[in-house]
Amino acid sequence: MKKILLLAGALAAAITMFAQDAPPQEKEKGKVTFSGYAEAYYSYDLNNPANHTKPGFLYNYNRHNELNLNLAMVKATYTSDRIRANVGLMAGTYPQYNLASEPTLMQYVYEANVGIRVGKNVWIDAGVMPAHIGFESAIGKDCPTLTRSILAENSPYYETGAKVTWTPNDKWSFAAMYLNGWQRIKKVDGNQTPAFGTQITFKPTTKILLNWSTYIGNDLPDSVRQMRYFNNVYGTFSITDKFSVIAGFDYGLQQKAKGSSDFNSWYSPVVIARYAFTDKFAMAGRVEHYNDQHGVIISTGTPDGFQTTGYSLNLDFTPVNNVMFRLEGRSFNGKDKTFMKGTELKNTNTAITASLAVWF
Repeated sequence: MKKILLLAGALAAAITMFAQDAPPQEKEKGKVTFSGYAEAYYSYDLNNPANHTKPGFLYNYNRHNELNLNLAMVKATYTSDRIRANVGLMAGTYPQYNLASEPTLMQYVYEANVGIRVGKNVWIDAGVMPAHIGFESAIGKDCPTLTRSILAENSPYYETGAKVTWTPNDKWSFAAMYLNGWQRIKKVDGNQTPAFGTQITFKPTTKILLNWSTYIGNDLPDSVRQMRYFNNVYGTFSITDKFSVIAGFDYGLQQKAKGSSDFNSWYSPVVIARYAFTDKFAMAGRVEHYNDQHGVIISTGTPDGFQTTGYSLNLDFTPVNNVMFRLEGRSFNGKDKTFMKGTELKNTNTAITASLAVWF
């Protein structure tokens, strides 16, 4: 607890230094706002894992047959005409599993970044930031389904580095990043290879958003460097006021060995449809597939690797503002036996999950 308090104090000081330390003639009128989010859950895996942990490629809602907290987060945001900053601290099973490779103290950091506007529509941001990849985040209420898709769970949720964003108008946005790596706060030991990302977003109308994000880098020590080239594309479509669709596709390549001209690949398509019956009730269905035959991202040790199709259906109930209750059934069907049931390996896995989210 002492470490958390020390970290909170340091980050709070960082977010206000621009407003307090500048000479009087350079001070801007800025605003500090605070927000919070907490989501508790219960999930039952019908394969009944003895260690209470669901399949290893899942990082959210992954504790079986126990009440738990997926994410609790508090965030401070500073905004002015030319300066912005965000500090978010978190706890729960999401950071416990998704940030397991990070230094212990940094596992409490949801985001910590500062930005400055250097042109009319150009911002430079640096620090720990939400990833520029994908349409899902760790904040459950902002996602159409209770659980995250396989492609979201196995691509970055966060990134550390510097980002330049240019937004010439309401329709287009362009960004380029210099990063510490593939979902890294701390670089891999022995890795001096720079990593880069790009993002292009196009909004032809208020009801359509199209996005293309890329990543280039190496997630191993330089002595065994294997370059990774990754693309994420998705579109969100508001068909009517009640019905919307999201379609996404990931495709990645990684060198088989250092200096090799041969590559292993993986890909993942997903489609999610959501229908809001009323302001309080909504339903969403998902169909997805993840194909990582060579075990680049999800290693199974089986001949066909990880080739799994998933289906889910969730119901959302929002009884009052800032409160959401969700119930979801989800099933996986794999080409090879990659799911453990007792002491046996199975092709299938099914789980039922309920969550309760509150925010301010």
